[in-house]
Amino acid sequence: MAKQVRVMRMSVEQPLWRALTGYRVLTMLYAVGLFASQYDDFDRPGIAIAYYVVLCVWTLATLPRVQNAAACTKRFLAVDLAIALSGIVLTPLVVNQHHIDSGGPTLPSIWTAGSVLAFAIKGGWRWAALASTPVAAANLVERGQPARDTVHNVILVWVASIAIGYVVEVARASERTLARALEIEAATRERERLARDIHDSVLQVLAMVQRRGAVLGGEAAELGRMAGEQEVALRTLVSGGLATVSRVSSDAAQGAVVHVVEDEADDDGPLDLRALLAPYASAKVSLVEPGAPVPLPPPAARELAAAVGAALDNVHRHAGEHARAWILVEDEPDEVIVTVRDDGPGIPEGRLAQAEGEGRLGVALSIRGRLRDLGGSAELISPPGQGTEVELKVPKVSRGKAGQR
Repeated sequence: MAKQVRVMRMSVEQPLWRALTGYRVLTMLYAVGLFASQYDDFDRPGIAIAYYVVLCVWTLATLPRVQNAAACTKRFLAVDLAIALSGIVLTPLVVNQHHIDSGGPTLPSIWTAGSVLAFAIKGGWRWAALASTPVAAANLVERGQPARDTVHNVILVWVASIAIGYVVEVARASERTLARALEIEAATRERERLARDIHDSVLQVLAMVQRRGAVLGGEAAELGRMAGEQEVALRTLVSGGLATVSRVSSDAAQGAVVHVVEDEADDDGPLDLRALLAPYASAKVSLVEPGAPVPLPPPAARELAAAVGAALDNVHRHAGEHARAWILVEDEPDEVIVTVRDDGPGIPEGRLAQAEGEGRLGVALSIRGRLRDLGGSAELISPPGQGTEVELKVPKVSRGKAGQR
């Protein structure tokens, strides 16, 4: 059955666009009302009426432009700001000197702030500062001198627009973080669902094939062995989770849209030791690891994993074809301990010294040598007839050659 894909769009800035739409209409009516109430202050009312006609037509015709960020283009913002600046500059030409000296409003009045706020919502505080600067200059030119009220109004518009632009940027960052969290949560729920399905079906079938193959013998035993290996691989995949990804979010018209981008390999960051040890797990090798990542510097993690591989090679070579092995990973505050144990016959006393004397240095070099370079240690315990246990310890801050960069 086909799955339904549900797309969630979020936009914390959408209410700001709706508020801006209402603000532009109300301030347009306010500017026209001021003109009507102060009609006697206008020496050239015809020019003012023509300007207000343009202002009203422009405001109403461009309402769809201030519905969202995608519709509010740079060209629209430039024209919108130009209309506001034109009204400010035209004010001294249409009013008498008393209107200017008494601090009367400009032709667009507070409608100008709507134009600046559109810059702030669209592009953040930098765009708001860019738009506020010519508005401040036009107001100073209109007054002829930097009066106290003029400077006060200019600074107020400047600070308010920059503050709103900064709030918009913070809101967008929060929106992207929320979108990422929701996507990670959805991916986790899907992983858990798949884990349940695999556990209830595929893993049970593979385990049954392994048991039946061992009973039947012959080619069926080989098939059972392969099924057992696949069972272990699937369990490791399910418990290990999904591959790490980074999410790059962008703001579209209706809100944040999250795109998944695979990370490139990063040799500078720590490696999760669990990922390096996972390939060693099989039907005859059980891996027990913490539920959380076990981070180590890349050289230390690779060398420790190689030492584990060398210990397993010794198990396969000396403990017998049917020997089982166990890998236990312990993440301590100051060090990482990996124990490799098998159920083989063990190593006779003096055998390791004899092997080193004969020039076979597998344990000495492949295991102890690697850990010595990391500032760690390797301890081998092998009572005859009771299997072999190799305990590998590596400090989290490598002091040896392998830890140097």
